[in-house]
Amino acid sequence: MPLLLLSIAVAVTLGPAPLSVTDVAGVVGARLGLGETDVSRIGQGIVWQLRLPRAVLAAICGAGLGACGAVLQSLLRNPLADPFLLGVSAGASTGAVLVVILGLGGGAIGLTAGAFVGALVAFALVMTLGAVAGGTTTHLVLAGVAGTQLFSALTSFVVITSADAEQTRGVLFWLLGSLSGARWNDVAVSGAVCAVCLLLCLSRAGALDAFALGQDTAAALGVHVTRLRIVLLVATALLTATLVAAAGAIGFVGLVLPQAARLLVGPRHRALLPVTAVLGAILLVWVDVLATTVAAPQEVPVGVMTALVGVPAFAALLARRGRSS
Repeated sequence: MPLLLLSIAVAVTLGPAPLSVTDVAGVVGARLGLGETDVSRIGQGIVWQLRLPRAVLAAICGAGLGACGAVLQSLLRNPLADPFLLGVSAGASTGAVLVVILGLGGGAIGLTAGAFVGALVAFALVMTLGAVAGGTTTHLVLAGVAGTQLFSALTSFVVITSADAEQTRGVLFWLLGSLSGARWNDVAVSGAVCAVCLLLCLSRAGALDAFALGQDTAAALGVHVTRLRIVLLVATALLTATLVAAAGAIGFVGLVLPQAARLLVGPRHRALLPVTAVLGAILLVWVDVLATTVAAPQEVPVGVMTALVGVPAFAALLARRGRSS
């Protein structure tokens, strides 16, 4: 946790306007009524209105997506399960775009609701396709790929046929993952949903350990398999939808981070979930820093950066597992 707080503080200092960690701490303290700061009003606005909510939202998204990946991998007994690969992110994006482009709702709550409905529809479709095809891990992954392509195509169709040029540019950039529009209301909504879902999943850590051994074993240990699966799948869909509504579709965090966390603390979910969340938060904070600095003054979508960082990391993890097996 101290490393995460330090990462956020350092990330806020990076940018065209020179700031120090001391300046950031002073501005935060002044805003919380803990003292005064010598930082100019412009500097205070840069810290409090622009950079800090963006860094905090990046941390929340990284924590939430990492935890979702860990939960889905346990529930489905599939090391490749994550919200992006199983089509949940694509479905949430479609639902959010329908709200934005077609005006089916308004505000952060309407956007989140649209994304949530889209995520549930996508996940239900993928699970149904996987079950019809045979229900194996390979079939589920293939169904997830198909669902992702379907909802990505639906999103593109809606954007092309219903959006004007300005909306199209904004939506397409957002779909690649963008934290540029982060505001404190986004942080509040995403943080609240993330905290509730993480606490719910942590409270079921023992049952998730049993799920990793198989449904029959979990049932024999007294776990209400169907009920728990529905509750946790809905929770991960809600969390994914909330994060997609706030920051767009960001891939590979939920796929790579649980694998890395298992190498550090093992498979027990009481340790795995918080470690995955913290690692995901730190990773996405620094990936967002790269997204804003690597091609400055142009900003690279954070989803592009997570793919560039995540693919080599995932390849290294696969190679490590191959050598150890």
